[in-house]
Amino acid sequence: MKLTESVEEFYTRVPKANPLGLTMDNAGSGHFNVFSRANCSPLTPYSRRDFYKVSLIIGTGKIHYADKWIYIDRPALLFSNPVIPYSWEAESALQDGWFCLFTEAFIHTGERKESLQDSPLFKIGSNPVFFINDTQLKEISELFIKMTKEISSDYLHRYNLLRNYLHLIIHEAMKMNPTENFEKHTNASSRITSLFMELLERQFPIDNHQLSLKLKTANDYARSLSIHVNHLNRSVKESTGKTTTEHIASRITREARALLQHTDWNISEIAYGLGFEYPAYFTNFFKKNTGASPIELRQAAV
Repeated sequence: MKLTESVEEFYTRVPKANPLGLTMDNAGSGHFNVFSRANCSPLTPYSRRDFYKVSLIIGTGKIHYADKWIYIDRPALLFSNPVIPYSWEAESALQDGWFCLFTEAFIHTGERKESLQDSPLFKIGSNPVFFINDTQLKEISELFIKMTKEISSDYLHRYNLLRNYLHLIIHEAMKMNPTENFEKHTNASSRITSLFMELLERQFPIDNHQLSLKLKTANDYARSLSIHVNHLNRSVKESTGKTTTEHIASRITREARALLQHTDWNISEIAYGLGFEYPAYFTNFFKKNTGASPIELRQAAV
């Protein structure tokens, strides 16, 4: 699977998506853009993005998402989370509708709020596709049309208005029920493993010892992916030959080494940042996985 695609890389791949030449901080805080799906690429690469995306899809095709796919045979809204890799495989020649893409900084203004990844529409493990009826199609299309006009206007507060239009679309979707007729991929194990590895890597690097690691166990990851822990464990073992717990322990150990060697955090701060309740638990874990205590490794690095 391709590495995470940035906004800049997306614009390089799809130049027509940024005809105005918008910069990455065009909204004052964060980035926002909206564009038509007309004549869009019939196949987009299966990869993760570093931005959120809300799509109004008019046209038929398949959305490949995590370990599932769903057939789009009527107008639908798609909410794409940057953590989850996805791709689009068009079927009909006619592809219409709109996309809007944005960073988390754009949606959050003022004081820091909870991540969009914790919201009902973008939460990992939630269903991202909402089929819509004719009335909803008309209303949501009008909002996208307003966005398209507004982004090229010279109105001083246009990004505040665009943010409001986006919130209206989000609230319209929250009133609907997401579709449930997903199909499993034949290579579900590899897709689940890729998703698990993406989530694991996203926890790092640790840059604030006051914020403890959120996902620490196989059960934590299984809950985030909305699958049974046994299913996750089987998939990861089948695809990599290692258990979920072994992957988590290896990555935490690697991060611990980096923190011990390259920061001035004390052992307690490192332990908490990595999700350990007590420094002694961290010391035992580290010695079990490296053969040396945290203090011994730090002293050797001096």
